[in-house]
Amino acid sequence: MKRTRSSASQSNSAEMFDRAAELFGIMSAPMRLRVINALCDGEKCVGELLEKIETTQPNMSQHLRMLYRAGVLSKRREGTQIYYCIADKKIVKLCKAVCLHVVDEADYWTSP
Repeated sequence: MKRTRSSASQSNSAEMFDRAAELFGIMSAPMRLRVINALCDGEKCVGELLEKIETTQPNMSQHLRMLYRAGVLSKRREGTQIYYCIADKKIVKLCKAVCLHVVDEADYWTSP
């Protein structure tokens, strides 16, 4: 019976590490970290994000789509505009902790 519990525990650990690696993979692009930072103070449409982050509209849309599909962002439509916001505030804490570990300056992040 101990062997079964150990196997189940190892299976759960493996799944946890797989999911964590997948999330870190999604968060590995600096542009996606910039998007999360820009959304810390509330939802924004693509145009508002482009005012804060220097990139092309197609590139921004690609990153937003990936973050949305991963469940990091949520979105809502208002007329022709799509507004994005952070779906899980724990993501902000994770990104902030890692970025602040690398660069010890809190000015890069706004409060969630």
